[in-house]
Amino acid sequence: MKLVVGLGNPGEKYEGTRHNVGFLVADVANSKLQITNHKQILNSKFKTSKRLQAEMVQIGEVIIAKPITFMNKSGESVRKIMDFYKLNNEDVYVIHDDLDIKLGEYKIQLGKGPKVHYGIESVEKCLVTDQFWRVRVGVENRKVRGNMGIPGMKYVLQKFTKDEQEILDEVVSKIVQELVGVIS
Repeated sequence: MKLVVGLGNPGEKYEGTRHNVGFLVADVANSKLQITNHKQILNSKFKTSKRLQAEMVQIGEVIIAKPITFMNKSGESVRKIMDFYKLNNEDVYVIHDDLDIKLGEYKIQLGKGPKVHYGIESVEKCLVTDQFWRVRVGVENRKVRGNMGIPGMKYVLQKFTKDEQEILDEVVSKIVQELVGVIS
């Protein structure tokens, strides 16, 4: 069994923001897996599990989850889901935004992540390891970075522009295709 976790923040306020790109990829992966898994009934929807602190759906041997703990406490939900389903770290794929990667690019890597990401730090702390798969989705598109530009913590809470959304849609499609190939 594989666990795919999209990181983000719950609530309308955060929909369409860079920080919620993990939720977006999880939603698209759910749709794609339903189409490719002939054993599954179409239109499986995420259901909230208060006990596991996540919205979840299971399609065949794949669980897709979106923690409802807010980004910086995502690890609590991931740990609970892993314990409940008795999963190994190597079976976990955590999808998240990454300011170290340019918008339109991504990386799927075991144990490698961004310099700073509090959601990933939470997962590492709760799993007591960094050895899980990261699906790092590039969201960096600032013209000026650092002290002269928009601070990263503020930038990731901004919504994508129309042009950026087109770039994002293309890369999300590529990510989901590769991810589905790896997990199914």
